[in-house]
Amino acid sequence: MSTPLTLDRLRQIMRATLGSAADGLDLDGEILDTPFADLEVDSLAVLEIVTQIQDEYRMRIPDDAVDTMKTPRAVLDYVNEHVEVG
Repeated sequence: MSTPLTLDRLRQIMRATLGSAADGLDLDGEILDTPFADLEVDSLAVLEIVTQIQDEYRMRIPDDAVDTMKTPRAVLDYVNEHVEVG
């Protein structure tokens, strides 16, 4: 059982995953519906973010689901819909 994935936690995961590449990015603003491409987060980075979430939440996210995760909101919606919260 886990806690829901919040936008703040997703921001932390994004910063940790992106490392120094996140230094110039504005991840503190209204990013919920901003496409990852507009945030300068490429598909490989999204995959790394999802991998981190899978490890943290002990869940598997299928590749076809990852392909639909174009915004932070899409990641939050998928994870919180499928994670066992307790």
